[in-house]
Amino acid sequence: MENRLRIGVRVPPCRPAHELGEFAAEVEKAGFDTMYVPDSQTLWRDSFISLFAAALRTSRLQLATAVSNVATRHPSVVAGLARSIDEVAPGRFVLGLGVGHSSVEPIGLAPSTGAELRAGVDQIRRLVRGEEVRYGDAVALMRDPRPGGVPIHVAATGPRNLRLAGEIADGIIMLSGVAPEPLAHAVAAIREGAETAGRRFEDLDITVSAHTMVTDDIERDARIIKPIAAAIAQRGGARALAAAGLELSVPAHVPEVVPDLVHAEDWDHAVEVCSRWISDQDAVAFAQAFGLFGTPAEIVDRIRSTQELGVTGIFFQHVGSWNLPEDLVTAAGAGVIPLLAETLT
Repeated sequence: MENRLRIGVRVPPCRPAHELGEFAAEVEKAGFDTMYVPDSQTLWRDSFISLFAAALRTSRLQLATAVSNVATRHPSVVAGLARSIDEVAPGRFVLGLGVGHSSVEPIGLAPSTGAELRAGVDQIRRLVRGEEVRYGDAVALMRDPRPGGVPIHVAATGPRNLRLAGEIADGIIMLSGVAPEPLAHAVAAIREGAETAGRRFEDLDITVSAHTMVTDDIERDARIIKPIAAAIAQRGGARALAAAGLELSVPAHVPEVVPDLVHAEDWDHAVEVCSRWISDQDAVAFAQAFGLFGTPAEIVDRIRSTQELGVTGIFFQHVGSWNLPEDLVTAAGAGVIPLLAETLT
């Protein structure tokens, strides 16, 4: 594992694949280490096709799904896709897997159970390496395997899945922000899982995602993050929010926002709707605790504190799902990434 903290950015495949490839070249030029592409078939273009296009336009950039799943895609299908991307970008592909919320819920399927995710990770790992996997009476063997395999990172939020990820994954992707207390608890759960499985915690990659905005006026700009805070409250995140001094009560369903709070098609409208339950002051507190909002120096200070907890990678998310993070990539490339290079190992 590298000693240097890796910096990534989430790029939703909201544009045709060739445009994602062109944007990946800009992400690489800006100095990012990794580009993460989410996999939700009813929301965006296909993540693996987008990553293939990105692979053809880049030479250094690590490429990752954040994240795919084994509910809408059979593990053997995921293995074939992972092998194919790794062939065109040798050593640069990371397979991120999760339970599949935004892929499965719009089509009436259930997220993967822990047992299903565990089995899927094992099958994919073995198939990519060229080992046989039995499916009932059939025995699958992938042609043209990648004997070294591909890294598999598991996205997790709750304690049970964090422990599972510590047991089975090469890396963990945490999607709940950088608030110190919840992050420390999450890292402890990962460590517990690794130790239960007889693995070294220090060998795991631990990546934390955070909504990020380079700004010199957080009081003005933080309100943009209200739908994210509301979504966390919706999904049982009261304990984590309380650690930042926030007590938010949000209805389980907000029909005025389509398709949901996290992926709202009209973000300004979603902000106004969420203002019913979240004040501007709440938004500032949330952005400061869970996000990376501030000047480049302030963002770097927050990132440094996560590294002290054992984090090995950060990936920035812009607020929104239907546009490329052009402003974030430009601002981070001009300010945050050069400053990180000076201050972090």
